[in-house]
Amino acid sequence: MHRIALAAFSLALPGLAIAAATSPSPALVAAVKAPTRTPANVARDRYRHPAETLSFFGVKPTDTVVEIWPSGGWYAEILAPYLAQRGVYYAAAPSEKGLGAVQRLQAANPALFRSMKTAIFPAAAGQATVPAGTADVVLTFRNVHNWRFGESDRTQAAFDQMFAMLKPGGTLGLVEHRLPETQVGVDEGKSGYMKRSSVVAYATKAGFRLVGESNVNANPKDTHDYPGGVWTLPPSYAEKDKDRARYAAIGESDRMTLKFVRPK
Repeated sequence: MHRIALAAFSLALPGLAIAAATSPSPALVAAVKAPTRTPANVARDRYRHPAETLSFFGVKPTDTVVEIWPSGGWYAEILAPYLAQRGVYYAAAPSEKGLGAVQRLQAANPALFRSMKTAIFPAAAGQATVPAGTADVVLTFRNVHNWRFGESDRTQAAFDQMFAMLKPGGTLGLVEHRLPETQVGVDEGKSGYMKRSSVVAYATKAGFRLVGESNVNANPKDTHDYPGGVWTLPPSYAEKDKDRARYAAIGESDRMTLKFVRPK
């Protein structure tokens, strides 16, 4: 199983090389190291590599950045302060209720979150949305599988809406649980893992162009074939105490990190 996983790490489109590690700017490093971050979130930096990931996506402090489905605010604690002075941070959640966590962060630290705006994604008529063609960067972390779940595949509509948010030349930065292309017996619609080829196909159909990928969030220990899907691994531990030490030793999931652009 490990041979399959390692082979997936080296898979790239013809002419598209795996990017070398990038050096984050001092401002980005400072945002990641800020004492205002939740300690439990900081403890996951070794798996999520926020400074290197955001640096790879090219996020600048002057950008208008949309984070799709910020959930508990793990990345919001970094992005909102990083963009507070000269940028704009949009938290785009599936409902008003889904914005609760980031709104509580804003209430607790209004100065750090002063650039934050909120939107609904996907938005129905009359709901607050990100204006078309206004974002420099759209970011989505481990969400594609959520759109793929169930009998109704909403993934293409999500990519289409993200494309519409971006300015021409804007960036879509995407991190997702990676399913090796050759692995069998694991369902994309149920496991939480997605094949790279599937993600690229959705993005390409929406109009995006893949311009880079990084292995900064790869994990060669991940065998991708757990009884509870990706949630078997930390931090979820779907099997609770069963084989917990084994899953803790594996760590968080193997993830693809892809950079797309909306062509000019």
